[in-house]
Amino acid sequence: MKKSQLHITNGSNLTNYLNDSGYKGNIITWHEMLCEGPTHVNILSDEFFKARTNFFSETYNVYLDVNAFKTEIKKLDYLDAFSEIILWFEYDLFCHINLIAVISLIKQKHINLPLYLVCSGFIEGSKSLKGLSELSSKQLTNHYLNRVRLNEDDIELAETLWQIYNGKDHSLFKPFIVKSSSFDYLSNCLKAHLKRFPDSKSGLSSLEKNILEIIDKNTVKSKHHLLGYALNYQGYYGFSDMQLGRIIDQLSIFYIEDKNSIKLNRKGYEALLEQHNFSAEINDKTIFGGVKKLDFQFNTKENKLVKTIINAH
Repeated sequence: MKKSQLHITNGSNLTNYLNDSGYKGNIITWHEMLCEGPTHVNILSDEFFKARTNFFSETYNVYLDVNAFKTEIKKLDYLDAFSEIILWFEYDLFCHINLIAVISLIKQKHINLPLYLVCSGFIEGSKSLKGLSELSSKQLTNHYLNRVRLNEDDIELAETLWQIYNGKDHSLFKPFIVKSSSFDYLSNCLKAHLKRFPDSKSGLSSLEKNILEIIDKNTVKSKHHLLGYALNYQGYYGFSDMQLGRIIDQLSIFYIEDKNSIKLNRKGYEALLEQHNFSAEINDKTIFGGVKKLDFQFNTKENKLVKTIINAH
């Protein structure tokens, strides 16, 4: 009997798209956003599921359906019918953290099937980066036909990056920014991740600064209007409206909101001018994998992460 493919997608939208487009084989839908909150290197561990459940409940008041997640993962226990695994993930940081976790999970389960990557991003004739679900049927087919076989070095790289992400020192990511691999957008994602930490001068992350600049340079009528701007102009982050909405709320100390507009206040201008470091005032207690956001700052001049002095050991 001819064996089929196992597809692992980055979400329900793409799963539905593949089903509607007639792609053969079974599909695992990856429902997670590991780019935020505490994680554990062993994705099958009780510690992992407990950390994720608590994070979604405390940060977003969202219930994480662990049983549904485990049911999807359990499909990896029955691989006799499959000849290869195809990973469908996009160009952004959101997808790449999930991608390295999925590859690490596959290795944790001692699966040795060939791994292929379908990754969207730059599309000929388009000025903006495109997600897989945004591609036309023809474009999606071309991506599928040109899928990339991941070699042992690629797989080892993904495992190493997942280890670092779950560790206490994310400055260890920097050497991998210039490392050659089959992950075309990895370098941009790692750069974006390092700039999620507070800038050493302003205390703003790259995303936070971008949102304040949007307010400064545009006529913004409401938080909903601002969210639309932030979603469209976030570069390599790929964050959801839920994530960006939380950041916008955290930045409320920097703007004045009335019925018809949102405008920067004095602190907002001071932050953009880097007159003070506002990281302590923002007090974002977000954890990235194994690291607290406030434990490091990004030094633009040295182009690297440095330990926050108060937390330095």
